[in-house]
Amino acid sequence: MNQPTFLEGVSVALAASLVGSLFYTAMDVVFPGIPVLRLLIAAIGLAYVVYLLSRSPERVGRITAAAAWLLVAGVLWFTHPPLLLYVLVHLGTLWLIRSLYFYSSVLSAFADLGLNGLALAAAIWAVTRTGSVFLGIWCFFLVEALFVLIPKNVKRMPGTGPAGHEYEDRFQHAYRIAEGAVRKLSSNH
Repeated sequence: MNQPTFLEGVSVALAASLVGSLFYTAMDVVFPGIPVLRLLIAAIGLAYVVYLLSRSPERVGRITAAAAWLLVAGVLWFTHPPLLLYVLVHLGTLWLIRSLYFYSSVLSAFADLGLNGLALAAAIWAVTRTGSVFLGIWCFFLVEALFVLIPKNVKRMPGTGPAGHEYEDRFQHAYRIAEGAVRKLSSNH
């Protein structure tokens, strides 16, 4: 499966912005206030989780990850935490899913966490400056589209990895040399 691209992320940002702003505008007329915003955050979060899981090269645990996200979203919906905590928990679950399904190094996951913080800051900045839900969602997902630039596996500096890892590499090298020597000996006789 092909990895997501930045242009695909921009398309996701545009679609989320259009659908999210239309949903918010329509629902705000009927149910004004924070509940609509919470529903919008949960709905966009669910759509983004489905997108991430569908684009991930990993096949294992997708249903479990989606069910865990739904469980967290349900608990948040019924406990009514403050809006900032609500957003941060949703953002944390998105980060966790993306870290588990797209990265194989802790450094890459931490870089993604920083990107999520930057995306949230951009969204808050856009909403406070313009009052536009469309621009808030657009800025958030536009920054989130940059996650494709984070390397999947950040290599460690030589000598900084766990000792067992270095031992395993040396062992594999020695094993290959010994195997080659045995092959040479057996072919001569």
